[in-house]
Amino acid sequence: MDTLKVTSIKPLAESHALNSVPSTYAFNINPNEEADPNDPEFEIPIVDMSLLISGSPDQWSKIILDLVKICQEWGFFIAINHGVLESLMNAMIDACHGFFALPDEEKQEFKSGNDVLEMFKYGSSYNPATDKVLLWRDFFKVRVHPKFYSLYKPSCFSEMSMEFSKRSREVALEITRAISESLGLEPNYIHDAMNMDRGLQMLAANYYPPCPQPEHAIGIPHTTDHGLVTLLIQNEMNGLQVEHNGKWLTVDGPTNCFFVNLADQMKILTNGKYKSVMHQATLNNKAARISIAIRHGPSVDTIIAPAPELMEKEGEPPKYLAMNYKEYIHLQRSEKIYMKYTFDQWRIHIEARGVN
Repeated sequence: MDTLKVTSIKPLAESHALNSVPSTYAFNINPNEEADPNDPEFEIPIVDMSLLISGSPDQWSKIILDLVKICQEWGFFIAINHGVLESLMNAMIDACHGFFALPDEEKQEFKSGNDVLEMFKYGSSYNPATDKVLLWRDFFKVRVHPKFYSLYKPSCFSEMSMEFSKRSREVALEITRAISESLGLEPNYIHDAMNMDRGLQMLAANYYPPCPQPEHAIGIPHTTDHGLVTLLIQNEMNGLQVEHNGKWLTVDGPTNCFFVNLADQMKILTNGKYKSVMHQATLNNKAARISIAIRHGPSVDTIIAPAPELMEKEGEPPKYLAMNYKEYIHLQRSEKIYMKYTFDQWRIHIEARGVN
């Protein structure tokens, strides 16, 4: 099979003749960079969302205080007791599995151009024609806010995705309120400053089939997310890794939890006080993994810059120049920054424009 013409990894991965990773997918993972999950240093923080809503004043205060350390040191946590039904989360995973199980020609109906803001998009790698390494995954993305769009296959998808998007948005907004307060700001500061009433919300599902040599391929290479917060769920297979203290830690969490990533626009808004977590998706040779990520961001026309109130409070100058959110998204997905950290490339981008 000509891997340069592959539009889906699924048939390639299911080929009985496949016993090694094709060279176009070759990506070596260094096991020495992986964290020991039994080391207390790498104990992933857990946030009980119910205590933010209905806990005692002392419990609420402790979580807000804990969030400061979590956001500064990790930029990542596991959210439990968030109010989204486990049955809904499982139904959403099943609906996504149903899409990836469709015949390839039906999935191709949702293939689109290179605009990352299109109402829906289906593919495998970012850009197979130019990517140096092809990714061992299939994906689709759907824009679900401020206007809701949906795939029309499988038939159950629209109803499930609408309810799941609505409920996950409620969780994300509760998280941004708590983060605002952890910064010493009004609860709705982030919501109002980032125009989240018309903010961009994307539902993205990834399908990672079993790989004959999982240590020699990658699902998604190291990256950060654009936006403010990303909520992620998955089936029973692990694969998400987050970077902490120079090591990669495979994330494992309880059932019915959300993995929560702080994203780039949160880092910019907090003037670098809070992290945008670096993460990647690794593979296994046993069973397919499905993950669903819901990105919550500002409105696409919002200009993102460090919050003046924070800079005044901290007595620091701005570390980042203001940039339109839509422009930032396109920069992050440009060929120039393939597998590079967006903030580094952003400085190059700014310098090329002659901005000091």
